[in-house]
Amino acid sequence: MAARVNADSGDELTVAYRRLSAAYQQTLRYAEDVRRLYQQVQRAIYQSLLGLANALEAKDAYTKGHSERVGAWSRGVATALGLPPADVDLIGQAGLLHDIGKIGIPEAVLRKPGALAAEEWVVMRNHPLIGAQIVAPFDFFAAGALMIRHHHERCDGSGYPDGLTGDEIPVGARVIAVADVYDALTSNRPYRAALPHATVIAHLGEAAGRTLDEDAVAAFIDLMQMLSTAKADVGARPALRASSRAPLR
Repeated sequence: MAARVNADSGDELTVAYRRLSAAYQQTLRYAEDVRRLYQQVQRAIYQSLLGLANALEAKDAYTKGHSERVGAWSRGVATALGLPPADVDLIGQAGLLHDIGKIGIPEAVLRKPGALAAEEWVVMRNHPLIGAQIVAPFDFFAAGALMIRHHHERCDGSGYPDGLTGDEIPVGARVIAVADVYDALTSNRPYRAALPHATVIAHLGEAAGRTLDEDAVAAFIDLMQMLSTAKADVGARPALRASSRAPLR
């Protein structure tokens, strides 16, 4: 009789274990489904943001391709700096979206064929804030929002919107800043012609450790040499001094 009781108890434990194991496996499957759904939602949101960035480039033909190049170069520099893969991806994404706030800048300011007046600069300098506000509702992109907000900060505190210095600036924003400066200066804009690659590389070297992050500049120059993607010179324009160069928008 005792042997039968023990057998019954063993059977009950086996059944309970199997039920528990099945429930656990079901929970794992549910968690994986939730994870996949969350990733799909993230991708959908990001694709929508890219749509806004593409709308910006349609609005301002002079920036066509700019966001894509800055995103790709930012990703390459972040990789060269040895940052974790997740950070590399985020920096590349923020680089793609860094100018998304310009969607809220009037065309009269954005495409003005000349120097901006003081009040127009106030408007233009709002674009990092507008961009950060656009992506702010998405928790998964919180660090990217900070990169967008601070991509015009400068290591010596001369940037905007918050006048951050050195390591106060998120590393992703420092990386994006270098790629942004290079592409802006080597592209034709309404207010000036494109500068030669060699001139801009020299400018980056002069700015390294002063306004731009030294390590990011070094990694960017190495990346340009490795990829051989430097643009052809557009003419024999001499290097400009920092004080005489038109500010970047």
